[in-house]
Amino acid sequence: MASYNITSKEKNGDVYYTVNWSPLEKADRYTIISKVPAVAGIFEIYWMDDHKKLRMFKVDKIIYGGLRSELRRLTDPELNRTDEKVRKILEEKEIYYRYAATDSNNIMDDVIWFFMKTYFPDVNTLIHSGRYNAIYLKESEPDKLLWVP
Repeated sequence: MASYNITSKEKNGDVYYTVNWSPLEKADRYTIISKVPAVAGIFEIYWMDDHKKLRMFKVDKIIYGGLRSELRRLTDPELNRTDEKVRKILEEKEIYYRYAATDSNNIMDDVIWFFMKTYFPDVNTLIHSGRYNAIYLKESEPDKLLWVP
């Protein structure tokens, strides 16, 4: 199995993260159960719109329960009965996901903060770990992912 994880290098009080994403996969309960590890990490979930463009659905981290159970829960309409809007998207659209494992909550906080600052700068209310002067990030992804907000 390839290593889909997050690596880091520190230099002069700054940190340089590399997120090694898993390939983008169409969400299917059986594929998730067989391919996604039950470890902590970060993930992104997308849905395909009517123009065949990927739309960001969720970017988040999971510590307890692991990536496998969280991706399974978040992408299955049968397991999402409380939010009608979310369930409708899950039932009617193609859903995709990718992930990168890490067991460090501080790393997850820094990376998710960076993504939210980059993707949604006007609504980012998250806080990074506070350990570094600056956070830099690059992504290593098998798919050249293009999505629209």
